Amino acid sequence: MTDDRFSRQSFLGDDSQEIIARAIIGIAGLGGGGSQIAQQLAHVGFLRYRIYDGDVAEDSNVNRLIGAKEDDPSKKTPKIEIAERTIKGLRAKAIVESYPCRWQDRPEPLRGCDLIFGCVDGFSERRELEVCARRYVVPLIDIGMDVHCVGDEPPRMAGQVILSMPASHCMFCLDFLNERVLAREGERYGDAGPRPQVVWPNGVLASTAVGIAVDLLTDWTRSLRDVVYLEYDGNKNTVKPHMRLDYLGDTTCPHYPADQVGDPIFTNSTATIRKAK
Repeated sequence: MTDDRFSRQSFLGDDSQEIIARAIIGIAGLGGGGSQIAQQLAHVGFLRYRIYDGDVAEDSNVNRLIGAKEDDPSKKTPKIEIAERTIKGLRAKAIVESYPCRWQDRPEPLRGCDLIFGCVDGFSERRELEVCARRYVVPLIDIGMDVHCVGDEPPRMAGQVILSMPASHCMFCLDFLNERVLAREGERYGDAGPRPQVVWPNGVLASTAVGIAVDLLTDWTRSLRDVVYLEYDGNKNTVKPHMRLDYLGDTTCPHYPADQVGDPIFTNSTATIRKAK
């Protein structure tokens, strides 16, 4: 590509813009985190999207919904339309396949993605999305944040960015997902109430996730070779590798055997993207 708009990111590699333009990106969830990811991907130059969200804009989420306008809640504008509007406002030639539903209702398009961003709520939905990604050998980048209140202490803001790669350690291996948290979530299902959300932690997590995605596709740092599990501390304004990585070991993932995959026609790999001409 000769577009001058990308001249300042030429350090990513001679063919980086071609790789970025060819990659098919899935985004499950277009709320606070997903809307920021969609916007940033468009700025970087991504052109092919498969996006999911069945909700509409509401007054309570405009404080973090990137691309939303003040009258979107009164118009009940679908979040997916807001995301597509944002993407095409930056990249008019973008090909956006929009699915105004939960990704579980139309999972097939995710099978052809080269990378999936998971911006979903809850541990059980993360497990389902990781199963889908592993089944079809697609890298998954999960982001999420929450605020907890403990006694009289100040609210604690925390979040994570996890890269789940086929044949590598999964979210169960990292103990981010386990039977305890899934059972606890199931017990309070439907009674969790609204979750605290603001724009700036979602921005930190989304930016970090997009950076990982670009590195994964272009290999510009030549260093993204290991498991990625980053923890975000919103009270201290830090992002750092999670301490669980120190105890992970070199064993292969026992939860998703390499031979338990879907139809090979749906599989993708970053190496294939890099080599394709």
